[in-house]
Amino acid sequence: MNMKGLYTILLLTVSNVFMITAWYGHLKLQEMNLISRWSLAAVILFSWMLALPEYCFQVPANRMGFVANGGPFSLIQLKVIQEVLTLIVFTVFAVLAFPGEHFRWNHLVSFVLLVGAVYFAFLKPAAA
Repeated sequence: MNMKGLYTILLLTVSNVFMITAWYGHLKLQEMNLISRWSLAAVILFSWMLALPEYCFQVPANRMGFVANGGPFSLIQLKVIQEVLTLIVFTVFAVLAFPGEHFRWNHLVSFVLLVGAVYFAFLKPAAA
């Protein structure tokens, strides 16, 4: 993997931190009674404010990493990388922010299957 590939993965990781925080952070803030009285519209606006930086990392990552722009990844490979990073970041977030959430064996199996998806997405097909 070249530097564009590494930068793409780093940008996608940062993007996912913002995305997961936007999608699930309000649940933690509500649990902490910090935004319990906020309307749904206020929570959505708060989440949008967190989602904007997510896009500021996501869009450049996809542009840089896409093979048509000189990057190392196909469109499908970019999506598979994104999904695996989402699950990794989400798992860390869930375990740290919500101690009652437990990582179980079936979660591990599902992640192993997703790593298999990454393997197959990057597998070079045999010539016909």
